[in-house]
Amino acid sequence: MIELSPHDMAHGGEAVARLYGKTWFVAGAMPGERLIGEVAVDKGAWGRVELRSITEPSPGRVTPPCAHFGSCGGCQWQFAEHAVQLDWKRSILAGQLRHLGGLADPNVMPTVAPTGGYGYRNRMDFTVDRGRPALYRKGSRSPVPIDHCWLLEPSLEALFHRLGMLDGVERLTLRVGSATGDAMVVLTGPVPDHVDTWEASVVRRHRDGYEAIAGDPWVTEVVADHRFRITADAFFQNSTPGAATLLTLVSEAAGLRPDDVMLDGYAGGGLFSIAVAGSVARVIAVESHPVAVDDLRYNVTTAGLDNVDIVAGKMERHGAHDPWTVAVVDPPRTGLGEGAVAAVTAPLPRTLVYVSCDPASLARDTKALARSGYTLDRATPVDIFPQTFHIETVARFVLTAER
Repeated sequence: MIELSPHDMAHGGEAVARLYGKTWFVAGAMPGERLIGEVAVDKGAWGRVELRSITEPSPGRVTPPCAHFGSCGGCQWQFAEHAVQLDWKRSILAGQLRHLGGLADPNVMPTVAPTGGYGYRNRMDFTVDRGRPALYRKGSRSPVPIDHCWLLEPSLEALFHRLGMLDGVERLTLRVGSATGDAMVVLTGPVPDHVDTWEASVVRRHRDGYEAIAGDPWVTEVVADHRFRITADAFFQNSTPGAATLLTLVSEAAGLRPDDVMLDGYAGGGLFSIAVAGSVARVIAVESHPVAVDDLRYNVTTAGLDNVDIVAGKMERHGAHDPWTVAVVDPPRTGLGEGAVAAVTAPLPRTLVYVSCDPASLARDTKALARSGYTLDRATPVDIFPQTFHIETVARFVLTAER
């Protein structure tokens, strides 16, 4: 057993302490606390400690409301006040930009909170264990059956409780349109006999696509008065208030003009393309996933837009031949990488707005963008996923040195 006093939070959600000349990581602890823990991993320069007791708790510590917290790996931070979590996310983002991005003093804004901390998810993915929806334990593939999740928005929670036993089902995704009331279940495996009680569209996954069992294979959502079709497993922000917040922040950061040509890289179903198309001359929306491309085309057509050019393909393959003046990118967790950085910056847009879901990949791309002549102006963390360590960021880069 060792006694530790954490001083910081790490990307990944653990508290960080120093003792015996090495760094220790402790899940479930908070900076400013004193604790007793047992060494679980010792790698020489660093180690991981299992929390056993807290001798001096932080004033920001609270009792987790969820009975599954600690066994289910879906949440990591329910023991901390929401305001404390917001401060941690700002600190973690700044730390990643310093250590991995090479910035001495990054301009990181206060964390924006679209919701109060619970009841925000419009989508949840589950495995199924002996007929019951389950999530995984942290760091394992061991299922934890759950009978309630505090993160589900009310209509998604209602759908969850209508499911009943799911004998034979392997995994499922629940989706709702928060603003429309649409509900959908996407499942893998045999279809239960009682799906008519779910009051939802039902879609079964196949190796080659999807089969609509009941209703349409999509839900419709409305964000900032814009309507979007979201098919089956297609990507869309898992918090509708979070999506609206991102729209506001991206629009502010982009500083669009009526004569601008805007790139929407990794456009998905068109959240940014459709919202800004009325304020610019042209939008070039690049998306590679076939289901998302279909949704994008449908959503653009339904919105009556004739100035959105849809490019079905990878961002890395496009560049200087499309003269965008402003770029907005929302890449996957792995980030842009050198190839996409080169493509996005090839036309030398004056501003690049980067929507990131991972501070580490954002920080690495910040270095690559600097080599392409772009400087980070500001980064705003957004708490789209309260009770977890996940951080969404809207980062604004400006062209300061032409290659």
